[in-house]
Amino acid sequence: MTATTAPAHGATDDDGPVLPAHEVRARSLALLGSLLRPVARRAWATALVVVGAQLALVAGPALVAAGIDRGLPALRAGDAGPLLLVAGVYAAAALAAGVLTAATVRLAARVSQAVLLDLRGRVFRHTQRLSLEFHERYTSGRIISRQTSDLEALRELLDGGVTTLAASGLAMVFTATSLVLLDWRSGLVLLVAVVPGLVLTRWFQRRSQAQYRRSRTAAARVIVRFVETMTGVRAVQAFRREREVAGVYDGLAEEYRAANAEAIRVNGVFDTGLVLIGNVTLAAVLLVGGLRVLDGGLEVGVLVAAVLYARRFFAPLAQVGMFYNAFQSATAALEKLSALLAEEPTVPDPVRPVRVVRPAGDVRFDGVEFGYGAGPSVLPHLDLHVPAGQTLALVGETGAGKSTVAKLLARFYDPRAGAVRLDGVDLRDVDATDLRRAVVMVTQEAYLFSGSVRANIALGRPDASDAEVEAAARAVGVHDLVMSLPDGYATGVDTRGVRLSAGQRQLVSFARAFLADPAVLVLDEATSSLDVPGEQLVQDGLRRLLVGRTAVVIAHRLSTVMHADRVLVVADGRVAEDGSPEELVAAGGRFAALHAQWQDSLRTP
Repeated sequence: MTATTAPAHGATDDDGPVLPAHEVRARSLALLGSLLRPVARRAWATALVVVGAQLALVAGPALVAAGIDRGLPALRAGDAGPLLLVAGVYAAAALAAGVLTAATVRLAARVSQAVLLDLRGRVFRHTQRLSLEFHERYTSGRIISRQTSDLEALRELLDGGVTTLAASGLAMVFTATSLVLLDWRSGLVLLVAVVPGLVLTRWFQRRSQAQYRRSRTAAARVIVRFVETMTGVRAVQAFRREREVAGVYDGLAEEYRAANAEAIRVNGVFDTGLVLIGNVTLAAVLLVGGLRVLDGGLEVGVLVAAVLYARRFFAPLAQVGMFYNAFQSATAALEKLSALLAEEPTVPDPVRPVRVVRPAGDVRFDGVEFGYGAGPSVLPHLDLHVPAGQTLALVGETGAGKSTVAKLLARFYDPRAGAVRLDGVDLRDVDATDLRRAVVMVTQEAYLFSGSVRANIALGRPDASDAEVEAAARAVGVHDLVMSLPDGYATGVDTRGVRLSAGQRQLVSFARAFLADPAVLVLDEATSSLDVPGEQLVQDGLRRLLVGRTAVVIAHRLSTVMHADRVLVVADGRVAEDGSPEELVAAGGRFAALHAQWQDSLRTP
């Protein structure tokens, strides 16, 4: 994943198609505007506080000048009032500056946290709403990056970056204005010195932009390599590839180190240049003002104030330059987040949903044609009727289209042509809630979430009672297993359920499906990764689960298929054979050959 700002003529967004730069900016600004609208009052209040804080700060040197040129002479004449007044006003201004600066930090934090809370919720909800097609092409690492590093980049900008930029800009304007009003000649010297400062800042912006892109690219490569290695650590260790993988990672880490080192060098040149320009400017103001003091053309207090203003002027310029890095990072993050939120589900909710409250489970594929994305057709033309209560098994070679049938039935995808119907209603018109209750899929990977066994069984019905959860577990034969765990149904399982064996996790997923009580159950290779003891346990639970409901079973193991009412042999997306297991064995076709191979494997010692 490479995070860069939009190119001049367009943006290649890894979250979507290539878009012109102005469209990317418009989309990002629209997102930012929608986030800021609810907190607009607090944002304006923050802006007013920033202005107040900078006015209080910029008053200091002018009050020093008044104290030296007005208060001290009055004190020598025996009148301490003017000096005490100036001192009191100075103390009040300093106190106000401190209070307002602290208020700025708090108000900015409230605004930024409100915005980030809104955005984080939007990203999570929208990502869940997107279709399976999106999640199959959009890696989990990129989604994690949106919720972590991209939101963190926006947090850094909103928490302090925007207020720092505003405060720095106002400080420079107020400082220059105050000095010009106090002594226009000293102000002219300061304004002349702004030119090399701006040139240096522009140089820094261009160089830092290039370094930022290089650093972000290098960081992304390191993260991707790390995630891939840790995800596939079993394969790495199984093939003893630790040294080679570490060598590749070390090379990527060295690129990242070199990019950061160059970025630090650029920052060093910028900081050093600003210090040099600031010191030369200070010397020029002091020299010109000092000569005028000697000639009597300038008061000493004004000279002191001019020096103080000159010292303060270039510090905000450095902050503006440093803000550019945070701005680039936040801009890139906002572009990616807006692209993610602009994604539309390829399986949209129906405009006029049809309620199917008590589905019978009658399934039809009417002239279904389907292909993934813009690819070739996986199912050229499929007509299929599965009566309510029938168990249908799909067998065939890998890539024949079996899992595609399951995904269409669960409405993870919509067909290009034709329709998939439940009780005569096109799935595209079925109310989404009713569809999720009516059709449940159990896959090869029995995914368990961190939490208790009970919570995992009750995933489809969180409001189920303990008795109902236990009844579901008993129905598929997993109750005794659960009770053997340390805390029974309250036993926690680690992420992905790694404290349980594959067969145990599959039984828990069967209990989950049983409790959900769907009219149509889709089993996609649910027993393919089990050993023989585990398979037997799961097969017993599977037979209990299938009673009284329509089932579409995809399996390579014929031990699962032989219990089906009907078998379809699928080849190249078409139905090659259709009949009961016994009929197809007797017919001597493809299924008979598979059955013979299976019988031979059982006889092999």
